Amino acid sequence: MTAEPEPILRTAIEHATNSVPIARPDDDVSAMLDALRGHRFDSAAVIAVCRDGVLVGLATVERLLAAPPGSTMGEVMDTDPPVVAPHTHQERAAWAAVHRDEPGLAVVDDAGRFLGLIPPQRLLAVLLAEHDEDLARMGGFLGTASAAKAASEERVTRRLWHRLPWLFVGLAGAMLAAGVVGSFEEALRANVLLAFFVPAVVYLADAVGTQTETLVVRGLSVGVPVGRIAVREVITGGLIGLLLAAVAGPVTFWIWGDAEVATAVALALLAACGVATVVAMVLPWLFSAMRLDPVYGSGPLATVAQDLLSILIYLETATAIVG
Repeated sequence: MTAEPEPILRTAIEHATNSVPIARPDDDVSAMLDALRGHRFDSAAVIAVCRDGVLVGLATVERLLAAPPGSTMGEVMDTDPPVVAPHTHQERAAWAAVHRDEPGLAVVDDAGRFLGLIPPQRLLAVLLAEHDEDLARMGGFLGTASAAKAASEERVTRRLWHRLPWLFVGLAGAMLAAGVVGSFEEALRANVLLAFFVPAVVYLADAVGTQTETLVVRGLSVGVPVGRIAVREVITGGLIGLLLAAVAGPVTFWIWGDAEVATAVALALLAACGVATVVAMVLPWLFSAMRLDPVYGSGPLATVAQDLLSILIYLETATAIVG
């Protein structure tokens, strides 16, 4: 329902460019400065000094301008410049340049061959992007702070576009749920007390699912995979269902005096809470895998799925026990 986001650059080589000045160690500095004129580069702040394709140093334009006449590139270059491997994470690469006080960062392979240079504007963009992401993670936003801000400030028409399709799915699910309840009309007529607990079972299962869904969406927003929390969350959902069943069964029997209905309510709560936990984990994960924002879609779909399953579980359990 949302546009597919642009691919996120994460490694050093994705930010590097070959459109930079390249010189040899024995090149004359004055000749190099003359060669820069009339040429357009992605960045000319740093000159890569290479010998047979292997990087031997970096020289800034400032060093070239300050060099005395007759100097060579080998004499003014930094012979131990900061370099990174192609697959170095972008944040680590940017900090390597900052800590060495260099305006550019060379990317080299295992043999030291020059693959490209990350220009200063890209280094600044990486640092800003990583800062933005860190703030987003601290705030529990999905994706980046800019994406969360855009979602908060978008026009009414965009809000409707993002939300209404999923809510229409929810409406269809509500109609289906009404049909499911209608199919148990005879059982409900035979024992009206069963109908009293449909909202309670549905609500409690929804509440348990909402808690799980919130944890999963928060986890996805900070890079925690669903698999890491799945086992503990399933166990937690089962234990919550067990505790709710342990309380609801005796209370139902004490107030209404019907042991069969009390047993049906307790078993339905146990099963519905466990199922709701699984649904609430799977749907956000699916939305994230499909590059859709789980904030908009997983909630309505999870509610529909949980409601239908909770109603089915409760009424099937009640029918089997009460008859």
